Amino acid sequence: MTIYVGNLSFDAEVEDLQSLFAEYGAVRKCSVPLDRDTGRKRGFAFVEMASESDEQKAIDDLQNVEWMGRMIRVNKAEPRPAPGGGGGGGRW
Repeated sequence: MTIYVGNLSFDAEVEDLQSLFAEYGAVRKCSVPLDRDTGRKRGFAFVEMASESDEQKAIDDLQNVEWMGRMIRVNKAEPRPAPGGGGGGGRW
């Protein structure tokens, strides 16, 4: 399971997130995606922890908490939708 952290301060670094989530257990992986055109942070991150129970505790404790001046959203990351898409509407 991966945790999605939204409404993130643009000042937040990977190390800041690792430190925050390490309070709940071992952090396996942490990423702060960048905009491919500008190279700037996009305002969200993904955190993967070693234990699902630690992940759930972090989600429960950090949801809608002010961190680095922003009310962060913390929840389970949803899988990306498959590319392509709904057909329909084609001509016969």
